[in-house]
Amino acid sequence: MEYMDITSILEPLNPAQREAVTASPSALLVLAGAGSGKTRVLTHRIAWLVKVEQVSPQSILAVTFTNKAALEMRGRIEALLHLPTHGTWMGTFHGLAHRLLRRHAREAGLPEAFQIMDADDQYRLLRRLLKSLSLDEARWPPKQAQWFINAQKDEGRRAHHMVASHDPFERQLLRIYQAYEELCERSGLVDFAELLLRAHEFLREHADIRAHYLKRFRHVLVDEFQDTNAIQYAWLRLLTEAQDNLFVVGDDDQSIYGWRGAKVENIFRFQKDYPGHRLIRLEQNYRSTGNILSAANALIAHNEGRLGKTLWTAGGAGEPIAVYAAFNEQDEAYFVIERLRQWIHEGNRRSEAAILYRSNAQSRLFEEKLVAAGIPYRVYGGLRFFERAEIKDALAYLRLIANRHDDGSFERVVNTPTRGIGAKSLDTLREVARTRRCSLWEAASGLCADAGTPGRTRLLFTHFLQLIDGLAQETAGLPLYEQVKCVIEKTGLLGHYQKDKGEQAEARVENLEELVNAARLFDHEPQEDDALSPLTRFLAHAALEAGEGQADADEDCVQLMTLHSAKGLEFQLVFLAGMEEGLFPSLQSLEEAGRLEEERRLCYVGLTRAKRRLYLTYAESRRLYGRETYPRSSRFLREIPTEHLQEVRLRGAISGPPGPAPTPDAEGLSVGQGVRHAVFGEGIVLQSEGAGSQCRVQVKFAEVGVKWLMAGYAKLQSI
Repeated sequence: MEYMDITSILEPLNPAQREAVTASPSALLVLAGAGSGKTRVLTHRIAWLVKVEQVSPQSILAVTFTNKAALEMRGRIEALLHLPTHGTWMGTFHGLAHRLLRRHAREAGLPEAFQIMDADDQYRLLRRLLKSLSLDEARWPPKQAQWFINAQKDEGRRAHHMVASHDPFERQLLRIYQAYEELCERSGLVDFAELLLRAHEFLREHADIRAHYLKRFRHVLVDEFQDTNAIQYAWLRLLTEAQDNLFVVGDDDQSIYGWRGAKVENIFRFQKDYPGHRLIRLEQNYRSTGNILSAANALIAHNEGRLGKTLWTAGGAGEPIAVYAAFNEQDEAYFVIERLRQWIHEGNRRSEAAILYRSNAQSRLFEEKLVAAGIPYRVYGGLRFFERAEIKDALAYLRLIANRHDDGSFERVVNTPTRGIGAKSLDTLREVARTRRCSLWEAASGLCADAGTPGRTRLLFTHFLQLIDGLAQETAGLPLYEQVKCVIEKTGLLGHYQKDKGEQAEARVENLEELVNAARLFDHEPQEDDALSPLTRFLAHAALEAGEGQADADEDCVQLMTLHSAKGLEFQLVFLAGMEEGLFPSLQSLEEAGRLEEERRLCYVGLTRAKRRLYLTYAESRRLYGRETYPRSSRFLREIPTEHLQEVRLRGAISGPPGPAPTPDAEGLSVGQGVRHAVFGEGIVLQSEGAGSQCRVQVKFAEVGVKWLMAGYAKLQSI
């Protein structure tokens, strides 16, 4: 091993990072605080294994939570090693499970040409299933059934594992789950949760295959370990059975996805299941100022059962965290926009500023004010490319060409663009498929061959079946992008949107054209032992990418997003809006055990997105869910030490934290006091501001609502 190789791997690392990267092979938990360089540790660990420990790249399995993270990691590793890493299995849980199932479809009980459903495909399939079961969607919402099924799979439970409950509602959901499993099995369809469950089941049940992968993957590394769910952890346990070769990086303080099945408890289970493990803490932060980190440390210390760590920085303390108490949500938005104007005027980039909020509904006012101010912005987390309707239509045609028995794709495009096949004809088709226990394609073929089928219905279905068969023949052997282009044109999708007017139609045409470009650029070189066609690989890629990534935003614009969307990002300037009880923490979190601690972790994530400047804002009155509310400031604000905060008022700045309640002012009025106004009638003082001639009071009147008044001129009478 050359000295320069070791130096290039270790030189950029701090002592704790070096300890993790160079650790002898064993079970290792790296507790990586926000901004502490966890990705660097993972990439340098793999480079160390290959360069120094002489480990073959083919014996490494690296798991991430997004395809983007996997690509970034692969690129960094190749830059360190100066050689390709094709032999390394690196990707998301779902992507790696898909790779296993493609290799071992027969052993897993799947057809070789099985198709992956994304969330929208699954929803549509469930809608059709509920209709076939004569269940009213109003009483049995497809979304609820979808959540129930995925939640059971995430916990490793099949329908036949579950005991029928005495609750009739749960019994019906179980019946839906059973029917759904039968339909997917018959159609060769696999949803996202099924990928993981099926991969776990076949590894568990085939000792010889499991032994092969146990021998092959000598090193298993996992990013964002705190976000793993039950089936993902069980999957990892199988692949590291009787071996202390699991290297995980995570942060129990950043576990914020409990609502979708993530279990922060897995970090504690790891310590129990791997008793000989090592624990290394990464606490040096390379992102935020000292004040921001001290505030975040103090906040998260209120959570119980943490492994514990204290973030610190070699940089300075920076400015105090600014806190603004707005009169209402309008005032809050005005304040944020004015501070943004000042930021931009000082020569800073708009894209380095972000407005974060707990609820999507909060974005509307900020968007409105940004438009009025002429400040470009972007709502992060809008519809992604592969989730757009026109793209899903084109992909459905391609999937149907690849697999005629894909009922979800059949139903999506049989009348898209409109070709005269109405709801009655589709109901008849569904009934035939249900009665004969066959796919919609087979049912349609049967109707076309049946002389008793009405002539128009037979003709319309015949034309559709011939269209799909003809496209399959015409595109066979063509390069992938030409297959996609041919399908988009010959199905009428492109012409359909070209005939429409308006920007939305133009955008859809551009998206369809971009799909052709995506196929052209798609890397469809087969992986080892992979005999799939380029089209099948591209369709799997599209399904796995749906719900991930973000459209490129070249314009320099302010970023708006929910706190959940902000995880993993960082900005020079951050506004965390709506710091109020019932909004953040959310009302639901105050009513459910364990949810408050996850809300506090979410706040911790929000605070640690800021690099230089951080504003926390709240409104003293807010119209929420259609009614006026007068919330207290968030407990999270009160959990931050006062020395790190500076309250900001439009008339100036007052050092110190936001007070719990206004004190009596020079006019002798105090909060909660009853008053009478000559015009507005009787009311109650909500708060006061200022003193003497500048004293203002906020009063809630019984007849006219909330008003701000100059106490010296209002002539309020105590009652």
